[in-house]
Amino acid sequence: MTKRYYQSILFVVALIFIGCQQKNDAEQGIQPDRIPNTKQKNVIFILSDDHRYDFMGFTGRVPFLKTPNMDKMALEGAHLENAFVTTSLCSPSRASILTGQFSHHHGVIDNQSLVPDSAIFFPEYLQEAGYKTGFTGKWHMGEHNYEKRAGFDYWASFRGQGNYYKSVFNNNGTEESFNDSTKHVSDVITDYALDFIGDSKDGQEPFFLYVSHKAVHADFYPAKRHIDKYKDKKPAYPPTMYPPGENPYGTDTIPYNYADVPDWVKNQRNSWHGVDYMYHGKYDFESFYQAYTETLLGVDESIGSILKYLEDNDLMENTLIIYMGDNGFSFGEHGLIDKRQAYEESIRVPLLAYGSGVTPGSKISQMIQNIDIAPTIMEYAGVNKPKNMDGQSFKAIMDGENPEWRERIYYEYFWERPFPQTPTVHAVRTDKYKFIRYYGVWDINELYDLENDPFETNNLIRSSEHKEIAIELRNDIFDWLEETNGMSIPLRRDVGRRFDHKYIDTY
Repeated sequence: MTKRYYQSILFVVALIFIGCQQKNDAEQGIQPDRIPNTKQKNVIFILSDDHRYDFMGFTGRVPFLKTPNMDKMALEGAHLENAFVTTSLCSPSRASILTGQFSHHHGVIDNQSLVPDSAIFFPEYLQEAGYKTGFTGKWHMGEHNYEKRAGFDYWASFRGQGNYYKSVFNNNGTEESFNDSTKHVSDVITDYALDFIGDSKDGQEPFFLYVSHKAVHADFYPAKRHIDKYKDKKPAYPPTMYPPGENPYGTDTIPYNYADVPDWVKNQRNSWHGVDYMYHGKYDFESFYQAYTETLLGVDESIGSILKYLEDNDLMENTLIIYMGDNGFSFGEHGLIDKRQAYEESIRVPLLAYGSGVTPGSKISQMIQNIDIAPTIMEYAGVNKPKNMDGQSFKAIMDGENPEWRERIYYEYFWERPFPQTPTVHAVRTDKYKFIRYYGVWDINELYDLENDPFETNNLIRSSEHKEIAIELRNDIFDWLEETNGMSIPLRRDVGRRFDHKYIDTY
């Protein structure tokens, strides 16, 4: 027997032990490790879907886009400028937020994966620490199940992706249908959120509310009041949207090393997630872009409604509000649409904080990830994070301190059968460099100098000058995976017909 064989056996045994231990902990009840002498804050966590990091009014990235409430949070609160997800996909990211764990820990690797029974969500610790907890909106893990999940006293959610109009919610065990075709789902989610705050504001216990938006997930449908608001506005076309010399919108302004763009990226141009065949030809780029920006306005207004309610009811003094996107979204970069890949537009997300304890006008440059949300909220609630969380609290950074912090972040995405265009991806990013590794395809890896090449136009993987950097970062990925028990590629059963247009309706 080889050493590698014995290591594999030990790894499997370790995973079984960890899973059994987590299950035992859950069965025995959750005993939060309390932080003494902590004044517990009310916390509201607002999550949107597919909102990329720079599509907010104050960033100037989209000149016509107006998001006054996000701007208010950023300019009068804190803008965490370098926020990232560990997996750029709805269900894995949401599971990472709730558990504080990487995807290879919590096991939710795609949008069809169920959350393991052994998983403990951070609101469960808050409940044990005396909090009243609520959830409104999109859950998504477990697909079409809208039943109440552990950790929440108040529950208002829908099945799967839900609908922008004519929504059906499970409101604390009662099914409620909104057949009025003018009632947008963002407004319904907000109404439930305000109901929870109203019921909680006069209580003796602190409250935690998780507001989880469907918007701005495709297909994009704005609220009726926002339709055609940006009808005559033109998109900002990225410099890598077309190969050199093929840009129909003008001359190429930035050199683009297209020869060393991976073949899978070039091929994906003509797919569901590519600009040449977007959503199987359903959209053109301009109308797609317009619908996205208009749909986003409902999320911004939802934030505004919540902030106004808190201010009108004198709740702001002891309430922290955090806004985040569950993953980013590409709009033509490298000819791609949507997320999943490790380019900046896919892995970076908006992250804003406002309210009690937040220094107005703060700009935080440290690299924050979605796995950090759980331990941070727990610290504000006076609870230490459990040992099985991969993230760390950034409360000290919010408080203006300069604690020791990570110098790099890690990313993982596992190949999905419904969207086979994108391979398994592992990446590591520092303040200066990003190394992207692809698994299971005969293709080129990528290395970018983000400091001098923020648009990721020049793959340096062939550069002799950068050879040692590439080797170091590649080794760093495997060190991280080995240290965190992430060396196994999860496998899921195939179900249903194929969806990719080249082989549609085959098995």
